Amino acid sequence: MLPRKRFTRPEVYEMLDTGIFAGQRFELIDGDLIDKMGQSPSHAWAIHTVMVVLMEVFGIELVDVQMPIEAGSADREHSEPEPDLTVLAARKPDFQYRHPNGHELALAVEVADTTLRHDALRKCDLYARAGVREYWVLDLNGRRLLVHRELSGEQAQYASIQSYAEAEEVSIDSAGIAGECAKNNR
Repeated sequence: MLPRKRFTRPEVYEMLDTGIFAGQRFELIDGDLIDKMGQSPSHAWAIHTVMVVLMEVFGIELVDVQMPIEAGSADREHSEPEPDLTVLAARKPDFQYRHPNGHELALAVEVADTTLRHDALRKCDLYARAGVREYWVLDLNGRRLLVHRELSGEQAQYASIQSYAEAEEVSIDSAGIAGECAKNNR
């Protein structure tokens, strides 16, 4: 394999400031600039549908759509992921100066139509290392929801991965995060 240039966040910000990527959307994952391709109608519909449900449960203040989060310390220099949806445990005033850290999220969601492998493996590991408590991948082609839970701090992995069919019900983890979010939203 040929050597490749891994970009850092400061390098990407500098390139953005020059206008080199004007009109383009991407996210920085492990030093790679991943093109945020246009969304198919089914992908956009799924994001909107999940957003509406999450806002009904947690309120508009705690749900973010396609906003960056801070990667874990080991990944921070070369990654700045943008989950399709997140639920914050609480909205903090200092988020106007920084992105939320993974451990400040109750949930991160990726909608996958062409990116299932990337979302289920590479981003899953990235979110686990960042401390995201619960991670969902909505697999549009497989018509299922992959739910990653029980984050192991020592190993930075999810101990539980369950697949739910489209007719099955799922709720945010049983460890009280939903209650914490609802309390913070009052």
